[in-house]
Amino acid sequence: MIGLATWYFEKSRAHTKAAEVATNTLTQAAAITEKSIAVLPFENLSEEKANAFFADGVQDEILTDLAKIADLKVISRTSVMQYKTGITRNLREIARQLGVANVVEGSVQRAGNRVRVNAQLIDARTDRHLWGETYDRDLADVFAIQSEIAKTIADQLQAKLSPGEEKAIERLPTTDIAAFDLYTRAKNILVGEPDTKPMLLEAVDLLNQAVARDPSFFDAWCQLARAHSWLYFINRDHTPARLALAEAAIQSAARLRPDASETHLARALNLYWGYRDYDGALAELAAASQTLPNDPNVFQIKGWIVRRQGHWKEATKYLEHAIELDPRNVGRLLPTAKYYGSLRRNAEGEALLDRVFAIAPDNFDAKLVRLEMEADLKADLRPALELIDLIRSTNSADLSSIADWWLWVAFAQRDAVAAENALTASGNNPTAIIGDAVPLTHSFVEGLIARMTNDDAKARSAFTAARAEQEKIVHAQPNYAPAMCVLGLIDAGLGRKEDALREGRRAVELLPLEKDAVTGTTPIQYLALIAAWVGDKDLAFEQLDSIIRLPASLSYGDLKLSPWWDPLRGDPRFEKLVEEAKKPVALK
Repeated sequence: MIGLATWYFEKSRAHTKAAEVATNTLTQAAAITEKSIAVLPFENLSEEKANAFFADGVQDEILTDLAKIADLKVISRTSVMQYKTGITRNLREIARQLGVANVVEGSVQRAGNRVRVNAQLIDARTDRHLWGETYDRDLADVFAIQSEIAKTIADQLQAKLSPGEEKAIERLPTTDIAAFDLYTRAKNILVGEPDTKPMLLEAVDLLNQAVARDPSFFDAWCQLARAHSWLYFINRDHTPARLALAEAAIQSAARLRPDASETHLARALNLYWGYRDYDGALAELAAASQTLPNDPNVFQIKGWIVRRQGHWKEATKYLEHAIELDPRNVGRLLPTAKYYGSLRRNAEGEALLDRVFAIAPDNFDAKLVRLEMEADLKADLRPALELIDLIRSTNSADLSSIADWWLWVAFAQRDAVAAENALTASGNNPTAIIGDAVPLTHSFVEGLIARMTNDDAKARSAFTAARAEQEKIVHAQPNYAPAMCVLGLIDAGLGRKEDALREGRRAVELLPLEKDAVTGTTPIQYLALIAAWVGDKDLAFEQLDSIIRLPASLSYGDLKLSPWWDPLRGDPRFEKLVEEAKKPVALK
């Protein structure tokens, strides 16, 4: 965006030193052990540059093999892939940033039916060359080469290798080079957990081709199960058919290796993402962690699950350990920063954002998170308004990327014109400005705008249109709590008190706090709003009081600024809740 980097530099100079400190202390939180290692991306020396995928695959298999060794600390692929070949590497600095003592470098050259793999192990603290070897063999031997390199490195680092770990390292992923290429391309897509349906479907297609070529390709089946489950979880294809595809892929993996940790992990993700079966998912993760000691996904998923069970302290421990294993993955740092924000722990959230900016100074999502934290924790909209004004004046095409945020800020400012403009910028997409990612139709938001400006006739007309739309959504998904929440609030806006309260209570029943301590706060928040809108203040305060000390989208900024809470303003009970929302959540 034109001018955005300059604007953010001016706004963030106070954080520059903090970002440097965050980077410098990245590895000081945990002592760097002798048996810690990062496998950096291998250089593709093949004449065909398309073979870069193959070089990535060789490096990834070596890393994966080493990560199975409990006596080693191995940094995740996502963090090391930032140090691509083709640039001058400062190994000492890279090792410091990753928190390891040793690094592996290498190259791959593929020509016809031959492959040459070079690998070297270096003590990055002293730049001392510990070991190196060049393997020049038939292409079919490439998987044996990977296993040999991993075992040799483990031996050089004097890592204890159990019989099970040695067997796992020696197991070949596939004998089909073409299937391996397809799998590697898909894994490169999935590694960052993309949220766009086309990218995910591309990965699914590549993996389907891989298992069609080699039905015994176990790792490909596991990745396929993960892709299907993720599509379902993030609502890109929230259908029984997609869930069935995930289960079929898990069954295929289980037929090949029923007791493998990767099978347990795939099943855990499916139970969590597909069914909200937290206890079942945690049991599978416990089994997976036995032989996946360096997989940050195991620990991060544990953290997200126990968070939904209300165990904030335990969740924090798991999320921080995942970051230790994957310290430069912005996709891991940023959600954890937002998690700290939900706990109203500004210092911890800011520290993680500083680490994100040390890695990716221009990361726009991180900039938005910082602005959201300013609004949520301090009710300060000035930085947000400056950014919105800048984008409007320099690159209005990018307004769609901040439409929801702009819309909430417009409501907080009681600016109906800005709200209409933000709603237009959102295009045909539903918005999410009340509660935890609850989709709101345009008709409903138009009703909110009219209600804010006291245009009763226009509000009734918009809410009537919104109700017809929402009824269809509820009919299609009768057990979907967010849809029922919105229907209840629409009826409250229409003065249908009994219907509204019944629907609000039904939403709470569908997603109780006992089932989900995170999103379970959202139906309660909506029931409070419904009660406020229909004049039942006692019920509203009862609901708000039950969640005000929990991590929720119910923030200080929201209570202080949002117009939908106006019916409660002036009541001492509400002002007390607003002050309570400033306090950090007690970890338990």
